[in-house]
Amino acid sequence: MASALFSEQPHQPLVAQHQAGPQLNAQLEGWLSQVQSTKRPARAIIAPHAGYTYCGSCAAHAYKQVDPSITRRIFILGPSHHVPLSRCALSSVDIYRTPLYDLRIDQKIYGELWKTGMFERMSLQTDEDQHSIEMHLPYTAKAMESHKDEFTIIPVLVGALSESKEQEFGKLFSKYLADPSNLFVVSSDFCHWGQRFRYSYYDESQGEIYRSIEHLDKMGMSIIEQLDPVSFSNYLKKYHNTICGRHPIGVLLNAITELQKNGMNMSFSFLNYAQSSQCRNWQDSSVSYAAGALTVH
Repeated sequence: MASALFSEQPHQPLVAQHQAGPQLNAQLEGWLSQVQSTKRPARAIIAPHAGYTYCGSCAAHAYKQVDPSITRRIFILGPSHHVPLSRCALSSVDIYRTPLYDLRIDQKIYGELWKTGMFERMSLQTDEDQHSIEMHLPYTAKAMESHKDEFTIIPVLVGALSESKEQEFGKLFSKYLADPSNLFVVSSDFCHWGQRFRYSYYDESQGEIYRSIEHLDKMGMSIIEQLDPVSFSNYLKKYHNTICGRHPIGVLLNAITELQKNGMNMSFSFLNYAQSSQCRNWQDSSVSYAAGALTVH
């Protein structure tokens, strides 16, 4: 069986990853123990995909809302950073290894998705290089630990979709989002600010640069909470905020819109916001992180 490996540096020897197991487990446990499960059971979460030292505590706010007793399938939608992709892609492996335990890919659902003709196949290289899905695997394993043999994952790499494609994929995934035994994990960081990200929007009326970034991010977050894909697209066109998971978020918002048309009542709340550092001058850079959960009423 082919398997993709978990590591921050993709080319570490396997041994080092297994040594990281107990330490990683303890870290995840620590972060999760410090937050409340106020939005349980989540039907979908948005959570960051940076190194855990930066965003581990933020991500815990989202993962704490997952109910392992009802979740049987976990769709992980991550943006493609490394390869140009105009559609969505599925993995070509059966198992993802994590330092906690192996996660099985749901071949039945993959078969259903494959039949639509809307997907392409990730190469093994793309799979191993792509951290936007990978960084969610240990947290998924940890959140589901009490039912570890009772669930499968459906990793989906989301390309640079047009608005109409986001709508099509939203429609396709909406029938899966309607099922209470499914969970959607949407992988996204928020603003990447600074010269190295070629993004330096600054609204001086907000005070320090980091305050301006927070204001910009929170504007986007409140639009996501309104569950309106068109407003979210317009916000991105206006401010060009460097939200790397904007397409997975767009797919989720379109899936929600589809279900709302059919009378389903849902709400989304962000539970935590953080920045990797506080930017005060033009030489600084930072990445923002947000964690939130979708609940069905």
